[in-house]
Amino acid sequence: MAIFGQTLTYAAGFTASIVIWVSESMRDEHRQALEWLNQRTDTDTQFFGVVTEVLKIDDSKPAYHFKPIVFPNEWQKSKIQKTSLKGEKYRSYFQSLIDELREKYHFTGAKAGQPQSWYSFSSGVKGITFGANFAMGGKARTEVYIDQGDAEINKKIFDALLVKSNEIENEYGEKFTWERLDDKRASRIALYREAVIDSADSELEETRQWHVDNLLKIKKVFLPIMEEICKNIT
Repeated sequence: MAIFGQTLTYAAGFTASIVIWVSESMRDEHRQALEWLNQRTDTDTQFFGVVTEVLKIDDSKPAYHFKPIVFPNEWQKSKIQKTSLKGEKYRSYFQSLIDELREKYHFTGAKAGQPQSWYSFSSGVKGITFGANFAMGGKARTEVYIDQGDAEINKKIFDALLVKSNEIENEYGEKFTWERLDDKRASRIALYREAVIDSADSELEETRQWHVDNLLKIKKVFLPIMEEICKNIT
């Protein structure tokens, strides 16, 4: 309990109104203490206990998930409702996307959309996926995501593709954003457009069709080049 007590002391020193305890796991005594504090303190002071998880669905890249274990009762009601509504919008969007890609184009075998802001599809090359995302900053993104589990190999693949960028972009008919991501293990090649999941239905349909069209085209243009590059590198 020493670190827990130090955290409360630190919060008291700053007269904090919101205290968030983040950990890989939550011991029962810590959970009980936070719940007791929520019951005993005024409504302007809130205590949260959050556990970190790493989620991975099918061939998707791993994503961090912050799971609230302890929270004030009223926050729970409003947060669950908000998350549920937005999550359902994402699920519905990607369900429609993967259904068309599977049934009309045989692009994927995926069947279930998820309540998340991204979906990754196998490219047929190990460690490289094609992705449809709603990114930060009000952008939708279609991407080639390179992560074979080894930063050095990932950068070699990216650099080999970058050498062919003029050839790729001339065939594609559009300029890509080439994101080597030197501070991360993976690399990305992407197209962007303005879009958010809370857009009107007509705007979301335009974005969905943009995702479909570019996923199909990216596979056609990139796959033969990636197969050749990866054969020589890995």
